[in-house]
Amino acid sequence: MKKIFILAVLTLVPLMAFAQAQIVTKKMKLEDFPEKITKVVLTGNGFYDETLKDEIRGRWHVSPFEFCTMDEFNSMKTSPDYYFLVTVKGQFRKESEPGIEMLSLVKGGEGADKSIDNMLEVVTIPVCSADSPSGRELVYMPALLDIIQEQVVLSMEKDVNAYTGLSNYTIQLSKADKFNIIFSEDDLSSEITDKTKQLLFDKYMSVDTEENVDDIFMSDAPQTLVSYTVAPSDPVIGSYCYKMLIDSETHKLYYYRKHRITKKTGAGFLYEDIKRIASR
Repeated sequence: MKKIFILAVLTLVPLMAFAQAQIVTKKMKLEDFPEKITKVVLTGNGFYDETLKDEIRGRWHVSPFEFCTMDEFNSMKTSPDYYFLVTVKGQFRKESEPGIEMLSLVKGGEGADKSIDNMLEVVTIPVCSADSPSGRELVYMPALLDIIQEQVVLSMEKDVNAYTGLSNYTIQLSKADKFNIIFSEDDLSSEITDKTKQLLFDKYMSVDTEENVDDIFMSDAPQTLVSYTVAPSDPVIGSYCYKMLIDSETHKLYYYRKHRITKKTGAGFLYEDIKRIASR
């Protein structure tokens, strides 16, 4: 009986190894990305599309690309021969309509005709309010595209990067301990009072007007992080707010978190965000 058991185990081992070898990880699925064409899907919004096209032409370097219409996307999205960079509207469970727009890099494939959720998501980043964009999204579009490209490269290197996504970037904040961090006053939640600033802000942290913060960002100021938040223009309980700190010079993402909007927590950087940033 013992010999039979050993024989059975020895027979199963190669079968188990074979089964394990068939696991296709996300990193493996992205191996063809540099050779495949990325179709950049235009929205039909002329001003937004022109900005997107200009920035793609000037900075997209991780794969060949072509522009396409939404109708062309719908006809090609089931093909695994293409990746798509598409602007999508995000709607969360308690929202009656989509609250924010996002840029999502996805891979074409089977089931995409039923829902974009069936496509392999490479990376998705929030862009602006869906119904009332402020215009800041046009200022930060270069950085958002650079962040997407960096995440693609990282995802092709390690599975942990592919599965954790942008949330993993916050660990890099410790490398910016001597960087200036400038918050737009409109990016702070009502929790951030003058008393909070006095208590938590260090000498490298400051608040300025949205216009001045955007000017600083566009000036490519070295060793300077600026704030950028994305939330619905009229958030409801259950909506989400996304908060980012982006390097003005390199466009590297140093902080990325989201929180659910409740009766107590509105849009913008919360007390817990400022506390975490101040302790970097």
